[in-house]
Amino acid sequence: MSALIGRAEHLHISEHSLTALQLRGLVESHFNTIKDALPYAGRHERALLVAAGETAALAGWAAWDIGDYCAARNYYKVTTESAKESGHPPLRALALTYASYGSRTPVKAMGLLRQAALDVRGHGNATAAAWIHGRHAEESANANATRDALLSMERARLLYDLANPTAEQSWIRFMTPGRMDSLALSVYGQVGHKEIEKTAKDAVQRLGDALPSSGVVVLGDLAAALLKGGDIEQGIDVTRRFAAAAEARPNTMGRARAELIARRLPDREKDLASYLQRLA
Repeated sequence: MSALIGRAEHLHISEHSLTALQLRGLVESHFNTIKDALPYAGRHERALLVAAGETAALAGWAAWDIGDYCAARNYYKVTTESAKESGHPPLRALALTYASYGSRTPVKAMGLLRQAALDVRGHGNATAAAWIHGRHAEESANANATRDALLSMERARLLYDLANPTAEQSWIRFMTPGRMDSLALSVYGQVGHKEIEKTAKDAVQRLGDALPSSGVVVLGDLAAALLKGGDIEQGIDVTRRFAAAAEARPNTMGRARAELIARRLPDREKDLASYLQRLA
């Protein structure tokens, strides 16, 4: 049983380097293996239920990332059921936060995220809470609720300062400092906040020449923020790095950012803009 649980954790970490297409078959296969083992779990039943829910959530995310939205919703329902059966609220928070990316309206997404935030209160959940409040800030910005967006982002950054991602749930390991930067840049860019320039400079310095594990998202948000903030040359440089990452790992979040960045590029970068539009 411990091997099955360990494999579920490893798959979440593998998500940082594999494409959704590469990951999907592996995750669905492991989910089926756990499901078959559950009747024989004995005293390990609760731990295996949690592993099943985490694996189903990752299967849903992979499905969403390649556009299979119906499959994604079904897997998130499985995760929610596993959370209820196991009495493990953070598992429901995972499903709700993943589901928020596919919500039809920002207001609906905000409702999911408010519930998710309630499910990760307490010790050992600071990174998850930072992610959820950061997502709430993004959706608040999408809804033109600037005050709520800035308050949620402030809360997210404070929580992240208290967090220890490598000691918490395996499914939150993607929340690197670079990913936290990208959430802040996304929000500050949408609401036109003065912090965007400082955050972008800090993010550039932190990023250096290395491509982060969540490179498509981080580079995309950074490029968009630099271009909006007026640092055009740096923005174009990061845009080229984003384009290479987005081509190597095509996904839904990358396509959305490609479209936004293309609109912000100066007229002299028509070829790059056209390339991004094709990616989108």
